[in-house]
Amino acid sequence: MVKKINEIFYSLQGEGRNTGCAAVFIRFAGCNLQCPFCDTDFTGYQEMTDEQIVARASEFPARFAVLTGGEPALHIDARLIGLLHDAGFRIAIETNGTRTLPDGIDWVTVSPKVEFVGEKAELALKRCDELKCVYNGQTDVSDYGVEASYYYLQPCDVADEQRNIEIRGKCIEYILGHPQWRLSLQIHKICSFK
Repeated sequence: MVKKINEIFYSLQGEGRNTGCAAVFIRFAGCNLQCPFCDTDFTGYQEMTDEQIVARASEFPARFAVLTGGEPALHIDARLIGLLHDAGFRIAIETNGTRTLPDGIDWVTVSPKVEFVGEKAELALKRCDELKCVYNGQTDVSDYGVEASYYYLQPCDVADEQRNIEIRGKCIEYILGHPQWRLSLQIHKICSFK
């Protein structure tokens, strides 16, 4: 079965618990939500088989694969997860949490989008390794009833530097009052790498 791949690239993980780790990013095209701040271009994609995906990912030296999108849970299955593991990859996924996941994923990051797109973002996942909430400075912070090992608050990049500074400040203020949360900055934007 072919999958729609937006891009496969090699970089550092720019956010969350694995920040700074070299990773192969497998970005799937398509999402079931339409977040106003999404930075993925869904107009172009390539259809690839599971074997082609693994072969392309294996061209890079790291054996840490990040499944992202769009919404990767719309596209992945146990076969792809098995092939990636067979090739020596540790697998992480960044998901909006609205779909269940196949077994075998080593690190699950749920980033709920309920406050941005409403009821169609109802969560199917109630447990993950890290919960990463995007904060725009205007909505309440919630864990959405999700149990996680780590809770991250990530300032939303609204493409306005002054507003971004204000949002980061509000995130820091919130975390100081609620220390179970940690700050997640998008270092790939701060350091200007993909």
